Amino acid sequence: MTNPRPYDAVLCDFDGVIRFHDQSELTELERAMGLAEGTTAKVVFAPEVDRPALLGQITVEQWTEAAEAALALQVPREQARALVTAFIKAPARADEDVLDLLRRAQAHVPVVLVTNATLDLEDDLAWLGLSHFADEVVSSARVGVVKPDPRIYEIAAERAGVPLGRCLFVDDRAENVEAARALGMTAVLFTGLPDLETALAPLLG
Repeated sequence: MTNPRPYDAVLCDFDGVIRFHDQSELTELERAMGLAEGTTAKVVFAPEVDRPALLGQITVEQWTEAAEAALALQVPREQARALVTAFIKAPARADEDVLDLLRRAQAHVPVVLVTNATLDLEDDLAWLGLSHFADEVVSSARVGVVKPDPRIYEIAAERAGVPLGRCLFVDDRAENVEAARALGMTAVLFTGLPDLETALAPLLG
C-alpha cells in the first residue's frame, strides 16, 4: 500500500521562521552612531565571531565579548558594548500563525526544530513557552555541527525516525534549503506564512 502522505516529518528552522526579533532600538543606535543599518548583525554573525557559539564551544557571554571586540574596531568600546547589548536584548516573539500550522502538522507527523543556536536555546524556548512544542530539538550547539552541514540534517531525520527523502525541511536561508534538497528532502525557502501554508497543504488537506 502506498503512503498517501507527501512526507513523514517536518524539520523546521527556528529564527526567521518561528522566532522574530524587534531590532528597531538597535537600528536607532546604529543611526545615532553614524553606522549603516545592519552593521552590528554583520559583525555578530561573522563566522569567526559566532561559529564557536553555534558549535557550543563558547557561552553566549563569550560570544558577546568577541562581538564587542570586533565592533570596537569601528566604534569606541562603550558604543560597541551598547550595540551588542541592544542586539542581544532585542524583544523576541514567536509567530503564532506559524506555530498553529506546525501544531496542525503535528497531528499527522513529528515536527523537529533544526536550528543553528547557542547553548541558551533551551532557555529561549522556555521563555517563549515552547519548551515542549517540538517533538525533537536539534540544536547546533548541542550536536556540534551547523547548517548547512549535511550531518545536522541526518541527525534531525534520525531523531524523527524518518528517512531523509521523507522529510519536509523549512528554513529562511537559501543555502540551508539547497543543502536539504541535495540530500533528497522536500525543502522550502520560508519568506512568509504563505510558503508554509503551501508546503503543508498536502498534509493538512
